[in-house]
Amino acid sequence: MTWHDTAGQLPLPQTIPFLPVYIPQDVDMTAVKAQVAAVGVSAPPAAVPGLLEVVNHAHDEGINLKIVLLDHNPPNDTPLRDVATVVGADYKDATVLVLSPSYVGSYSTQYPRVTLEAGEDHSKTGNPVQSAQNFLHELDTPEFPWAGLTIFMLIAVLAAAVGTRFMQLRARRSATSGDSADTTSDQTGQGV
Repeated sequence: MTWHDTAGQLPLPQTIPFLPVYIPQDVDMTAVKAQVAAVGVSAPPAAVPGLLEVVNHAHDEGINLKIVLLDHNPPNDTPLRDVATVVGADYKDATVLVLSPSYVGSYSTQYPRVTLEAGEDHSKTGNPVQSAQNFLHELDTPEFPWAGLTIFMLIAVLAAAVGTRFMQLRARRSATSGDSADTTSDQTGQGV
């Protein structure tokens, strides 16, 4: 039996199966979610006042920001995004920032992933309060209007193409009328 014989017998899944969430075993998600529900921040006690200030500043600007601070690094940054996703599932309009000493993860239904990634890039300072402020600043920063620039550039290129074609036709007409004037003067000169 070859692969071709068995390929028709195996049904393929119609949807992508659920991808497992990787939460480090030493992170108590029940405690994290309870702290976030109570004050909007889950962090070691020394960092809570500064992070609460950032959360309150975000609320003043209309951003429902939740912050989780882990006191140690996971093997990579993937678990931080997973923690943010699990916390964010409880708040439909929240943006969740998860920090560790070297990594950052985030989740939001309000901001596009590119904005979150830019915020994460500016949040790798090692200082959790500064990192959270940098992340919030990136959320507040208006994005460059790429759509407007693209439309402007398309119109400019179209205008240049139309202008070039118009100039070609105009040059051809003047060259043609100059040739016919030369031909007429040559014919008149021969008849004398």
